[in-house]
Amino acid sequence: QVQLLESGGGLVQAGGSLRLSCAASGRAFRSLAMGWFRQAPGKEREFVATISSWNTKYYADSVKGRFTISRDNAKNTVYLQMNSLKPEDTAVYCCAAAPRNPTGWNTGVHDYDYWGQGTQVAVSS
Repeated sequence: QVQLLESGGGLVQAGGSLRLSCAASGRAFRSLAMGWFRQAPGKEREFVATISSWNTKYYADSVKGRFTISRDNAKNTVYLQMNSLKPEDTAVYCCAAAPRNPTGWNTGVHDYDYWGQGTQVAVSS
């Protein structure tokens, strides 16, 4: 079992920045691939970014160049630095853990077995 707790969401103006954190507990963090997803009202959950246990990273085209995913294995935490935010980035952001393919690129919802509750990000124009 893995427990995930996100923090760092909030309201920001377009062009601003936020850093989301996701603290993990319950299983060796370094053996997990981690990901961030988001869900806007009325839309399906969509992939944002993933980082493997080898620290390889992959991003959705919509956030490439603006968002950065990173991890700190000593703190059992994964981060999502979000810069140049746009109103269309408004969503609930969730982190997730993928224990079955820790070294691969996990971009699908079904690649992940554990999910956090999410944190709201709102970007005003």
